[in-house]
Amino acid sequence: MTEPTTPGVAVRAPAKINLHLGVGPVRADGFHPLATAYQAISLFSTVTASPAEEWSVTCTGGVGIDVSGVPLDDTNLALLAARLLAKDAEVDQPVALHIDKGIPVAGGLAGGSADAAAALLACSVLWDLELPPMRLLELAAELGSDVPFGLLGGSAAGHGRGELVEPLPDSGSYDWVVLTFPTGMSTPAVYAEFDALHAGVTVPDPEIPADLLAALRGADVRGLARAVGNDLQPASLRLRPQLAEPLQAGLDASALASLVSGSGPTCLFLCSDAEHAVRVAAALAAYGRAQVCHGPVAGASVVAVP
Repeated sequence: MTEPTTPGVAVRAPAKINLHLGVGPVRADGFHPLATAYQAISLFSTVTASPAEEWSVTCTGGVGIDVSGVPLDDTNLALLAARLLAKDAEVDQPVALHIDKGIPVAGGLAGGSADAAAALLACSVLWDLELPPMRLLELAAELGSDVPFGLLGGSAAGHGRGELVEPLPDSGSYDWVVLTFPTGMSTPAVYAEFDALHAGVTVPDPEIPADLLAALRGADVRGLARAVGNDLQPASLRLRPQLAEPLQAGLDASALASLVSGSGPTCLFLCSDAEHAVRVAAALAAYGRAQVCHGPVAGASVVAVP
């Protein structure tokens, strides 16, 4: 796969992590109500949209990122986003999309959703649509639960399926170690395991913990460490028990908190500062690719215009 040679609009979008992921009982439509606190972190993918004679998508990956499982047909979420925007805005201009992935695939970091958010913004700029941000968010919500947050970035509360987002007051900056693995996990399989674990049990409606919101408002990293959580983590560990070892190893290496990111398998380790994160990452290097990141960062943003 080669990168496009025609100049286009390039948009960078961040990975997301869930500081808290509360999962409610499965609904009649098969989805689970969520109450989640999102944070955008400094892992990015870039989508370039260029005018073309027909619709297409190509993809390359950064160091250590396997993109062999990324669909390059009409099921690709970024391409779906571009087509949805074209239909909504009555634009008759195919685009060639190129995705340069810096976010691991199927890692619980919403990489595909970031691609879709980037494609929406890139095509909006390419076609000079000047759409209000709220309209882009509405279209993003039609594409998937995490796509609106890819546009918004920062720290935010997510409700519904996660697609109803609003910014959270957050005056802090947080340092993370993000531990990724060569093989991803299936989000539907993790939710199915969650349902199996809760068969016959009343699952309460989810809420974002008040102490987590207070920690964000006060930029209290240790308070945040006490408040983070993920209702899907037991299901992820049932499907991949070997994740328990690096989660504990991070704590043994003095991380303030460890948890599975979203549906997994990526593991997150909150640290007190950047130097602390470097030390924790070194202790985890034997388990996978340990990267030092920070958050919150901005959502999808234009990085190049022809």
